Amino acid sequence: MSDLNNTPQAGGNDPESYTTPGMKNATLNYTLYLLGFLIPLIPIVGLVFAYMSRGKAGEDVDSHYTYQIRTFWIGLVASLISFALIFVLIGFLLFFVIAIWMVIRCVKGIMASSNNKPIDDPQTYLI
Repeated sequence: MSDLNNTPQAGGNDPESYTTPGMKNATLNYTLYLLGFLIPLIPIVGLVFAYMSRGKAGEDVDSHYTYQIRTFWIGLVASLISFALIFVLIGFLLFFVIAIWMVIRCVKGIMASSNNKPIDDPQTYLI
């Protein structure tokens, strides 16, 4: 009879794998970025995970971490510019565009990480 406590769970549903470098952690980071629309400081946790995990899980996963780091910083800088432009009324529109850009990048990343695929061009500013 095998010891169930020493065997990994079927399907890789080990909760610890979400906090260790890998595709599940990358998926978690994208989810944290999306939760940032509801709880603004949560994406910082995803950013910390990405910085801590980059270089520890292979090139495919590293492409996700690089993409996530760039998504955070580009989104933050663009949001600050939008905030400054609120006074000339174009900032509101720019906030909306940035939000759509962020959602599309996160969904693209979630789809790729769920299928164990790398991000094709993690250095891009675009989607």
